[in-house]
Amino acid sequence: MTREEAPRSVSDLPSKAWLRKILVPAWIDRAVRPGHAGFVEMFDPADPARDPGALRTTLVTARLTYVFSHAHLLDPQGRALVAARHGFAFLRDACREDGRGRFLHSVREDGTPVDTRTDLYDLAFVLFAMAWYYRATEDAAALAIADEVIGFIESEMAHPQGGFAEDTAGTLPRRQNPHMHLLEAFHALAEATGEQRWLDHANAIVRLAREHLVDAETGTLGEYFADDWKPAPDAAGLVCEPGHHFEWTWLLLHHWRLTGDAQARDLAERLYGFAIRHGLDDGATGPLAAFDVFDRTGNVTASTKLLWPQTEAIKAFLARIEFLGDADAAARLDRHLASLFRWFVTPETGLWFNQLAKDGTPTQTVIPVRVLYHLLLALAEQERVRS
Repeated sequence: MTREEAPRSVSDLPSKAWLRKILVPAWIDRAVRPGHAGFVEMFDPADPARDPGALRTTLVTARLTYVFSHAHLLDPQGRALVAARHGFAFLRDACREDGRGRFLHSVREDGTPVDTRTDLYDLAFVLFAMAWYYRATEDAAALAIADEVIGFIESEMAHPQGGFAEDTAGTLPRRQNPHMHLLEAFHALAEATGEQRWLDHANAIVRLAREHLVDAETGTLGEYFADDWKPAPDAAGLVCEPGHHFEWTWLLLHHWRLTGDAQARDLAERLYGFAIRHGLDDGATGPLAAFDVFDRTGNVTASTKLLWPQTEAIKAFLARIEFLGDADAAARLDRHLASLFRWFVTPETGLWFNQLAKDGTPTQTVIPVRVLYHLLLALAEQERVRS
């Protein structure tokens, strides 16, 4: 991966066809190995032929089933639907306990269980994948699985203090992150089916965010919590992430679109404002990019820059452009996209550096394939809104 041909301004960005012609075909070839079930979990650009091993997770399987389902809708003549069906079959037959809504955290390629707990974060992405797979295929089996999963979540994972347990093992601390992705999945299912019940579930998550996840005094989103939704003890209770402030901004503005809930719009405004003030590097000595971690005072505590927070900033800018006509967000979007393709993503190959130091030096070269979900969704949103 090199930066010799990297774009330096928005006018140099890849064309709209880049998703269809470069990113999706390249990652089908990397993630789907002929004769092997499931998807590759990690990819090493320095050794692309390396045996990726037999471990498969529900999370990666669900995320890539979503990716290739969405990609099929963007390009029905491409190869993505075959890859989506490949992922759906592994989710259904290997990761799932038939008919119960329970999914194993990880298995081997042959379906042998490795980690048998059921994880809320995983289930959120199973629901999300089922919504998009149904949109791509109209296969009612996907909605049947979604029904099983929400039934399991409500009957087995509901927490007396609100929201849901982390997993079936009683893990602490509790996190906002799985609940955020449940909101995303409920939105996707509502749009795929037109059923009000999924928006009812989404309303409950937004209420949880307003009452427990977002600090009313600072307007910050905590990451880690005790059983009673108080911030986790010690340093963990202070951790906030710019990427999740941006991701919630995008989700809450779409919740406003779907339900008319003005309180969701106002909560998005607070989260976005804090992230813009404290969570972005100005690019003077490295990438113009979101930092990985700050605290509730706005102090940056991890100045590294993962790829995924950049995609969430892009989505937040797009939502503000689409729903609020925000000219400042439009200017930020162009600069952020140019920085993304200059520093993180290689246009010729669709490979990326997963994390950079503050000055832009790569800190990780092996690529977690699960991050493809973030990249494809952000760039598909860019195409949709800008077109």
